[in-house]
Amino acid sequence: MNSAVDSALESTLNSAEWHARIELHGRVAGAGFLVTPSTVLTCAHVVQDGDGPTVTFTELPGSPAVPARVVAHGGWTGSSTDLGDLAVLELDREMPIAPAALAPVDAAHGTSPRKLVVYGFPAGFDEGTLAEYRVTAPQLIKREWLQLEAWHPGGQPLAPGFSGAAVTLADTGEVVGMVTAAAGSRDVRTGRMMPTQVMARYWPDLQSLVPTSDHAGADRARLRALVEKAARAGVDCDPARLYTAAADPFDPPPPEEGFDSLWSAALFVLCELDGPGAARTVSRFADRLEALLHTPAVEPSAPDWSPILVELGHSGAGDGLVRVEVSAYSEGRRHPVDSGTVEQHRLHAYVRDRIEAAFRYLTPGADELVAFALPRDWLDWPVDLWESAPDDATPLGCVYPLVVTDHARRKASTRHVLTRAWKRLDSLPGARMHRVECGGPEEPGRLRMRMRRPDACLAGFGTAPAASRTRPHFDTSLTAPAPVIVWSRGGCDSGPEECAGADGCTGKAFLDALDACVAAVPPAELPRHIMALREEADAEEDHWAHGIQLLWDDPRVFTDPHAVVAAHAGSPVS
Repeated sequence: MNSAVDSALESTLNSAEWHARIELHGRVAGAGFLVTPSTVLTCAHVVQDGDGPTVTFTELPGSPAVPARVVAHGGWTGSSTDLGDLAVLELDREMPIAPAALAPVDAAHGTSPRKLVVYGFPAGFDEGTLAEYRVTAPQLIKREWLQLEAWHPGGQPLAPGFSGAAVTLADTGEVVGMVTAAAGSRDVRTGRMMPTQVMARYWPDLQSLVPTSDHAGADRARLRALVEKAARAGVDCDPARLYTAAADPFDPPPPEEGFDSLWSAALFVLCELDGPGAARTVSRFADRLEALLHTPAVEPSAPDWSPILVELGHSGAGDGLVRVEVSAYSEGRRHPVDSGTVEQHRLHAYVRDRIEAAFRYLTPGADELVAFALPRDWLDWPVDLWESAPDDATPLGCVYPLVVTDHARRKASTRHVLTRAWKRLDSLPGARMHRVECGGPEEPGRLRMRMRRPDACLAGFGTAPAASRTRPHFDTSLTAPAPVIVWSRGGCDSGPEECAGADGCTGKAFLDALDACVAAVPPAELPRHIMALREEADAEEDHWAHGIQLLWDDPRVFTDPHAVVAAHAGSPVS
């Protein structure tokens, strides 16, 4: 087991704050456990003797008792053998405590006995004490209870004060049931528990909190630990976007109303997904959440890029020829590397060799950036897929942060507007995306107004620029000008009548995943983040980021654009 999983399990085992002590009229009546920020479960017989129970979380020393009221029960009528001994308490306020984690159904027993731990409040132990038990057999008694027996013959008996206590797995800390009865004699160390599947029969809301058995305990513990860490850190993200980015194509969509918290999104992943792909989704959800937790703070300054600019253009000498100029930028100076007119079949090798030569001019230790300035009708060229070296087939976009930009945006007026926009973007913690759906896009004029707003950053397209129905919108994004444009070269190719952005549309799926992925990435960091996505896509055949194209245009990175324009003034580039 790796250190991250060990840490997650340790965090789960040490998170005992959700254990509750139930009091009536100033005396201890039993135990309970927090299952939502404002809901505690206990036995009906624990709260039968009076109104106005209070709940104390003893693992939060000094915290006052919290008033509660009974909002549901299982129909228990008073006898020790009656069914439905369950009560649901609603606290008068939400608690800043991570609720108990429930285990999958039937986790209490296996091929060998599983040690179970109970946290109760018998006489003389108002602060709580532990007892170790195990399930005698998986057979339910009256379809209601599992029998418990002591793990050690001389262990703590289940005395009054343990009723309502959570029964947890010793190795993961997850809840498998609730103590409802003891043997009635201190010399007999047995008792009964109501397993979670029976509890859910009486209180159906519990069903949505019980994970499926398709997720390993270590994966569940890691995800819960990350959600707790994110809640404490106040991470700001859209849980629905996070889930959509992690989900497999056949996983259920998020609820229409979305998720009200990261907790509810994590529970949806753990409790609603099953089958072979469920574990992969849990892992991806946790990975993306961990990435959000480790996103560095944004510095209020321009990034330390040391770029290599590759300018390609149409050549007046013939259709099969391309005009090429390669430059390197270092410490505010432009260094010409080479230029020429090249036959198209030699273009990849020529550019690759000049990029290698350009590295001699880069600032040592600075972040390299490869930028292709292209004519508008070439912006969809897959330059990121060109081989990085004669003896290395790794795509160029998986080796270096790689972006494209539009030749036409290099005029002075456009650079001025873009520079002002990037000064605003430096203060943004994430890349806010405006979606241009592949079905029924908004009017280009309205898109122009949106991209001129102060918080405008990224225009995301579900189709390639050549798509006739979105081409005017792409051109509008270029001329607005949008600082960042992202699209999929292999996006939706259906007509608007067949697609209209419906579920199952590849363009919609691309935008959903992109939105979730870049929401917490500072705009200045997008080139390196997109490189990481390209690496993932190169390793996974069905990755959503295959064919991702990034138009990223910060004029401050290229400190002398007039020199670049002048270099081409006398060339036959159209």
